[in-house]
Amino acid sequence: MERIQFIFWELTKVLVLIFLGLVSVKAVGALRTGDESGGTKWVTPVRYAVYAVILALAILGADIAGYDLAAESYYWVSGTNLSKLQLDKAYSNALRAVELRPGILRYWQQLAQVKLRAHQYDSVIEDESKIKELSGGQLSENDAVRLAASDLVMGHYHQVLSITSRLLRANSSYAVPYILRGQAYLSLKDYANAEKTFLQVLQRVPTMTPAVEGLAHAYYLSGDTARCLAVLNATAKYAFSPGERKHFEDLKDLYGQ
Repeated sequence: MERIQFIFWELTKVLVLIFLGLVSVKAVGALRTGDESGGTKWVTPVRYAVYAVILALAILGADIAGYDLAAESYYWVSGTNLSKLQLDKAYSNALRAVELRPGILRYWQQLAQVKLRAHQYDSVIEDESKIKELSGGQLSENDAVRLAASDLVMGHYHQVLSITSRLLRANSSYAVPYILRGQAYLSLKDYANAEKTFLQVLQRVPTMTPAVEGLAHAYYLSGDTARCLAVLNATAKYAFSPGERKHFEDLKDLYGQ
């Protein structure tokens, strides 16, 4: 839908530009020079001057439309590259879109998404100010989650707690901030709050694998191996995939040693 809307508006701009150019040329061409005597001698040079202005405006409009189309093309191709895990190509195309049209928010968001997948966490954090500026001073949920995930990897744990606190105040049913928040508490060795956070999300989504892992890990690190193994054993009651069940069995072997 976004792609269709973009094509529609770009075609509309081009058609309006052509229409205005034709009307202007016709209007200027209607000026009569007469015999160029007296007060009519100025008409011819003015006519050519106006033609030159119209031509310059047409070239400028075509240039702007061309840059818009090029930037949008890079943006679309980057999305396709990312879906195919072609991270180098996804990054170069997303960066090119930003370079051509640095004032478009979704181009920066696409670039941040690629950077996160490519583990360029410090760069995601650096881009926060620009994305926030283009967002009107408030990051969207997805932008804030990308930032929190990057801060978590970079060891900015209190920043993660701050971001996730804002996210959960706005939407307490959003599961991802709980996971990031719980992991930050684990890194800070605040196992009680980590346990509380993972339990909050598991009460809503009992099949959230990262929350199961996080809760079991919180119990293990706090020295309560029995509760750690009980969490992993409780997964038998829920519909996890075979791969997830195998992972839980491996964790039980690891924690039970």
